[in-house]
Amino acid sequence: MALRIAGVTLPNNKRIEIALTYVFGVGKHTAHLVLEATGVDKNIRVKDITEDEANKVRTELEKRFRLEGDLKRDILSNIKRLKEINSYRGS
Repeated sequence: MALRIAGVTLPNNKRIEIALTYVFGVGKHTAHLVLEATGVDKNIRVKDITEDEANKVRTELEKRFRLEGDLKRDILSNIKRLKEINSYRGS
């Protein structure tokens, strides 16, 4: 079973803490916080995670953080705004 979070398929042979960093907007610190909040062991492999644990992690990530498309859209809109106001940072 391939685990998908926010449209990203996580690699099966990686530890869940590292595999979560494949999602845009999730780093090691965020992955660690989510795994602590859900009570999932950070050393378990993605292929060994249960469906219940996967759902807990997925809902926690989507509830607390902006991921993938939403985050990319926000970043692009911030850059566009800086360009429109002729800011040095936008050039």
